Amino acid sequence: WLVLAITMVRFYMEKGTHKGLYKSIQKTLKFFQTFALLEIVHCLIGIVPTSVLVAGVQVSSRIFMVWLITHSIKPIQNEESVVLFLVAWTVTEITRYSFYTFSLLNHLPYFIKWARYNFFIILYPVGVAGELLTIYAALPYVKKTGMFSIRLPNKYNISFDYYYFLLITMASYIPLFPQLYFHMLRQRRKVLHGEVIVEKDD
Repeated sequence: WLVLAITMVRFYMEKGTHKGLYKSIQKTLKFFQTFALLEIVHCLIGIVPTSVLVAGVQVSSRIFMVWLITHSIKPIQNEESVVLFLVAWTVTEITRYSFYTFSLLNHLPYFIKWARYNFFIILYPVGVAGELLTIYAALPYVKKTGMFSIRLPNKYNISFDYYYFLLITMASYIPLFPQLYFHMLRQRRKVLHGEVIVEKDD
């Protein structure tokens, strides 16, 4: 992710615009974000102390954004919203992996710890806003082309409309984002302020 950050900064300094940025970093982004599937395995075997559910939702939503939105729908690759979630993801991951690395080395600088549990307060909403705006920008193209949709009649007698699937995906952010966000806020209080968090049974 540090490589990705350096590439983005260098591109903007040379070009002075965000247009073409995604194309210049897409291979690196696809590699690192797809490779992030291993994070779910790391959570399962206890290498990192993160909830499997939280990691699963975050990783799957990002892979969806990378492959089924920005990769598949080229007309939206120059949208400013793409830069929004790219910057949020990059800063978040550099901070998070730094935190895990120093923790494993048993030498965690306080600034890294502080950044891990403070930067997300701004970066999470910015990232989500970028993702939602990018999906919204993709809707007209998806509706016009009918991409990834299955129409009746067909031999399997099933139908699927990717346009409505994207609308449902956008709506799913309403219940999911607050849960992830407040989970991180609880972790923040626990780690930075030493509060004992008692989880309520549903």
